[in-house]
Amino acid sequence: MADKNAFFLRIVTPDRVFYENQVDMVEFNTTEGEIGILPGHIPMTVIVKPGVLNITERESEKKAALHAGFAEILPEGVTILAEIIEWPEEVDADRARSARERAEKRLQGKAPNTDIAKAETALLRALARIQVLK
Repeated sequence: MADKNAFFLRIVTPDRVFYENQVDMVEFNTTEGEIGILPGHIPMTVIVKPGVLNITERESEKKAALHAGFAEILPEGVTILAEIIEWPEEVDADRARSARERAEKRLQGKAPNTDIAKAETALLRALARIQVLK
């Protein structure tokens, strides 16, 4: 018998199935803002924006740095197709801090030929990695 207080979450990257399990809730950033999904959510498709993904399971909570992708949300489950997603133990803290510094310099106009959109995305990805370590 299916648990009416949970739904199936599947997260897939080009390299692996990152996560598959029954969850009570999942939260992540989209291009329209942060979204929290509970069982029975209305169907929709959203574009993922870099940030921290929070997974609430019956007995625990997990978080990961989610960088980009798409999510299909259905009443019975959620599938996230992620370009990159990392558990905290997969994040290199020094590399994340260096990436943040580089992106901030590019956004301050200290780097020639800066693509602002790419620099903003790089900063969001670095911040997601740093936040997931906290």
